[in-house]
Amino acid sequence: MALTSLDKIIALQRNPANTRNLCILAHVDHGKTTLADCLVANNGIISSRLAGKLRYLDSREDEQIRGITMKSSAISLHYTHGDQEYLVNLIDSPGHVDFSSEVSTAVRLCDGAIVVVDAVEGVCPQTQAVLRQAWLENIRPVLVINKIDRLIMELMLTSQEAYAHLQKILEQVNAVTGALFTSKVLEERAEKEKEEEKESKSSRRDQVYDWSAGLEDADDSHLYFSPDQGNVVFASAIDGWGFSIQQFAHIYSQRMGIKREVLLKTLWGDFYLNAKAKKIMKGAQAKGKKPLFVQLVLDNIWSLYDAVVTRRDKEKVEKVVSSLGVKVMARDSRHADPKVLLSAICSQWLPLSQAVLSFLQCSSDKDVPAIIFVSKMFAVDAKALPHNRQRPLTQEEIAQRRELARQRHADKMTADQTAAESQTDLTQSGSTSQEVQPAGLNTAKMENLSLKDKEEQKETFIAFARVYSGVVKKGQRVFVLGPKYDPAQGLSKLPEACTASDCVAEVPHLSCCSMESLYLLMGRELEELEEVPAGNVLVVLDTVSSPSQALLGSHSHETVSTSSVLLSPIGNVLTTSSLTYPPLFSSLLRYLSHSG
Repeated sequence: MALTSLDKIIALQRNPANTRNLCILAHVDHGKTTLADCLVANNGIISSRLAGKLRYLDSREDEQIRGITMKSSAISLHYTHGDQEYLVNLIDSPGHVDFSSEVSTAVRLCDGAIVVVDAVEGVCPQTQAVLRQAWLENIRPVLVINKIDRLIMELMLTSQEAYAHLQKILEQVNAVTGALFTSKVLEERAEKEKEEEKESKSSRRDQVYDWSAGLEDADDSHLYFSPDQGNVVFASAIDGWGFSIQQFAHIYSQRMGIKREVLLKTLWGDFYLNAKAKKIMKGAQAKGKKPLFVQLVLDNIWSLYDAVVTRRDKEKVEKVVSSLGVKVMARDSRHADPKVLLSAICSQWLPLSQAVLSFLQCSSDKDVPAIIFVSKMFAVDAKALPHNRQRPLTQEEIAQRRELARQRHADKMTADQTAAESQTDLTQSGSTSQEVQPAGLNTAKMENLSLKDKEEQKETFIAFARVYSGVVKKGQRVFVLGPKYDPAQGLSKLPEACTASDCVAEVPHLSCCSMESLYLLMGRELEELEEVPAGNVLVVLDTVSSPSQALLGSHSHETVSTSSVLLSPIGNVLTTSSLTYPPLFSSLLRYLSHSG
């Protein structure tokens, strides 16, 4: 796909109905950043060959050295599905437990999540943590079972064994989801019992005991991951392919003449194809038959790996390429690494971006007051800002710089000549050359020091945020609501629907500021914007002083009530007074006495 221009991204931002904010969540080393690389390569930003190796969204030096994601990073991607064009704001989050706060801030900005699970390792501790975080934020994720290639190349499983292994992974993930659902129902049940107990005490009626937990009446069928529901993707991000049941249902409905709806219900599960009766029947395990998923899906992938990677059978590869209708370049077919040819075939046959990207909705209007939530703040090099970025020089500027360089060189030569003459005079008068340093060297050192001072790296803090309503424009004045802001106090002191440009009374934890600079985060670069519509993520420079703040275009009951939901804490910390904990208090006293 050709590289998408900034003007195209800005045009797509103006259509909130086709804007999606997705974050990638997973345990460490389960393939989040490799998956993000494949999606970035689909936009032509990086080469498809570098996907998984470049780690494009790991923009920090320490991330590249350690090989793990440490800070959340975002990029805006252009995705086309049929005749519809979408803007996908993709956020890659860390998988290590030490950086869990980055996951929490990323989830709060998104409408959907992609949970990645390693096909070999299965559900890990951080997988459970990210599933819980998505549950708490009321986000329905899509499950991506990644690294299917490891089942073929490392574990050497057959397609039938791999199918049983994938079923176990789905059961593990659904067990976590079921535990979250059960805890929610039990909490609601406990709250309901407390209310009923209060009512019974006040009315003095005979108490009726109900020992049911409430799980029987609750519907949880839509919460679980199942390929036939369209929320599971099987992938190998390092090899550039991925698929869902829907893709193969579309392929085989045309080849076999079976209805697509029938294939969607039977491709995953205990179903098999009866070739004699030309019917799809149930009971594959009891009759010792291959399940339909193994016969129509996994067997084809296993045979492709066998032909391309294991045996390197050129004749069979040519047959596969012609039957799939894909085009392979001559340099890919002649490459010494068979994975290059495999990636070239699979990326056309089963494109990963088409399988992974699933979308949700959002809305905006220019007349609606702007509501922005600041999720986190982080430091960037001042040179990374667009107005400090180096730009191509014009011919006139090149000529001026050339003339300045010549003048400096001439001045330096004159200074060196003068220094040499003065040194000769001093030597003749009996002074040693070691005691006196040439003036030319001093001048050169001073110039180097001044250049180092100018090139000294300066960092500036920027805020990562999302627009939930309205349109934010450059230079617009907004209210800044801190985490401790009291809506009741603000609404009583300020007039209804007042703007930040009006002269307003002082309210605790409420201030005003101007949106001087708006940027679009494109992985490793920042692009300057004039306005940002609702549903999009953005970067704001020098506007807020801390994360978890809301920015409002106007102060009213509607905007304040919405911002109160956004400002609700991610977690609660229970603190205990040190006076009630003698060991801690005595340790603090000893520390203060030694330090004082």
